[in-house]
Amino acid sequence: MRNPIDLTEGLNAVDYTHQYASPLGGVILASDGEALTGLWFEGQKHFGAGLAGEALEKPLPVFDQADRWLDVYFSGWEPDFTPPLRPRGTAFQQAVWKLLLAIPYGRTAAYGEIAASLGLPPGAARAVGGAVGRNPISLIIPCHRVVGADGSLTGYAGGMERKRLLLDLERNRRMAADGCAAAPR
Repeated sequence: MRNPIDLTEGLNAVDYTHQYASPLGGVILASDGEALTGLWFEGQKHFGAGLAGEALEKPLPVFDQADRWLDVYFSGWEPDFTPPLRPRGTAFQQAVWKLLLAIPYGRTAAYGEIAASLGLPPGAARAVGGAVGRNPISLIIPCHRVVGADGSLTGYAGGMERKRLLLDLERNRRMAADGCAAAPR
């Protein structure tokens, strides 16, 4: 499987932005001109973190790909492609974000499980949580799929209500695909 994250640092001094209207609120996407470097719900925690000093709104092929990905996702389906990604962060953050991409659609993983996958002790779950919380490419790098050790919903930079709605969207689609009816609420 091709690694969708390009870990090379972009040399551009300018980032480009694009707006997307999602059913859960406005989304701002950022790119270095070739790959996505950010995707945030408007006003979310760490919004715009890592953007270069200057950001220009500009149509780019990577934004077209990201819009298609988001259209498929918000229609309740699992996208079968990933736009090019180049999140900016430390080596530890990059390692955590790479593992987030391995969490299957409609499933969740606990912070401690991610720490264990990195060969870290259980106490490292907090450090993993810090990296998850600073994920600059929400949704596509699915930080909303990370939960507490007991399966409880824990923090999400985009807000807890959005996290619940995203997990419900995926769970309902997965249940339908598996031939199960969604549980009544």
